[in-house]
Amino acid sequence: MTVSALLDTGAILALLDRSDRWHRACAQTFDQLPLPLLTSEAVLAELFHLVGDSRHEKEVAWKFVRSGAVLLAAIEDSELPRIHGLMSRYWDRPMDFADATLVYLAEREALSIVFTVDHADFETYRIGGRRRFRVLPAHPLRPPSRKAR
Repeated sequence: MTVSALLDTGAILALLDRSDRWHRACAQTFDQLPLPLLTSEAVLAELFHLVGDSRHEKEVAWKFVRSGAVLLAAIEDSELPRIHGLMSRYWDRPMDFADATLVYLAEREALSIVFTVDHADFETYRIGGRRRFRVLPAHPLRPPSRKAR
């Protein structure tokens, strides 16, 4: 199955919570992205931790995860040293495990688009140490960049 983008926790939370300041931008972006979006078990663990103890909110999260919009990428034990290496490289930031899995998956799956509200981190991280991520949605507080002609 072909995927075009990675999916981070904050974007999922914003999609599910209409009161989130990122909801509108994330909903518009989600409607434009080809599905499914690739994510990791670490992102889902973070999601279910952050939705809290409400049975309703957990069920809404499960409905989204099981909707076909999300493809869960397996990460093998043999791949953990590379994820450890990423977390060590960004020690001064610091990079959390969920973000490290997404950066690793970007490298492994040759993806450069990440659907996240975590602009500061994903604008810092580099794919393969060099390539920048294309972060979606655009930051709502910044005007869209204009390309020179």
